[in-house]
Amino acid sequence: MTENGRHSSPVAHGFAHLETVRAAVTALFRTLSPDGIRAYGTSFAAADAAFGPEEDLHLGAQRVASAMVRALRLPDARVVVAFRPMRDAATVELAAGPEYFVEVNDRFRVHRRDLAAALAHEVTHVLLHRLDLRFPTTAENEILTDTAAAFLGAGWLLLDAYREDALTHQKLGYLTPEEFGYVLARRAAFFGEDPSPWFTSPQAYEAYLRGRALAGRERRRAPLAAAGRPARWRYARDRRAGTPAADGSAYSFERHRGTAGTGTATGTEAATGATAATGTGLRVSFPCPVCGQRLRLPVRGPLRARCGLCGTVLECDT
Repeated sequence: MTENGRHSSPVAHGFAHLETVRAAVTALFRTLSPDGIRAYGTSFAAADAAFGPEEDLHLGAQRVASAMVRALRLPDARVVVAFRPMRDAATVELAAGPEYFVEVNDRFRVHRRDLAAALAHEVTHVLLHRLDLRFPTTAENEILTDTAAAFLGAGWLLLDAYREDALTHQKLGYLTPEEFGYVLARRAAFFGEDPSPWFTSPQAYEAYLRGRALAGRERRRAPLAAAGRPARWRYARDRRAGTPAADGSAYSFERHRGTAGTGTATGTEAATGATAATGTGLRVSFPCPVCGQRLRLPVRGPLRARCGLCGTVLECDT
């Protein structure tokens, strides 16, 4: 894992990796299943990441690593932690297991509060290796790893390691602070949790709020029934044109020949509440706000749809 360390270049902000982040969330649901995702309902405890002032460095590192293994549900994996001078924050040797070797930057000998964050990324690498879940490129795999760590309950530590002031800049991981906040907000909505009290870094909390705002807007996008009036107006305009929205909205329209009414559609288990009609019909395609699976529904007004991947029931007005 690379890092933006102290006295390094300024930390990048914004949502430059958002499409890969969204694809990573969808890949997690497809690989683990919704029930498998729900098994990660308890986030990594702040107490397990803490170091006492008198705690032995190596014993403490092994304690934190073991807690991270349990949190990420790798009961038969043993992580051995060593310290050495290195450019990156940490690296892991991905072998067949069950023993994995993580090397962390020597600076964590002193800055122990961030050791758990570095281990969160590396142990998540082990989890994805076990799941045989990977993306095509190294850069995409690192985004996948950060996203998985955050969505499965350990990545809030990576965001909390972000600190920035006039003299120093520090960030761990490959996501921007706002992207970490976005993934954490999607996790919070799925599990009904609030990570806000866990942040010790004011900058991390502010980044979480910015990410949460974007995630909230996605849950209020047309054709979801929760969409606001301006979004509904734009949607009605684009529906009349039957073309993708010019402003970059996530939905698009397509013509479908056949029965366009209650029943199964690609990415959707069931859509109810629509008036059945036979012939050429217009369908709208848009991503599920929970898992990102793309849904296709008949354009028939108010209806309720169940996502075929995560099982979420969505109130829609198509």
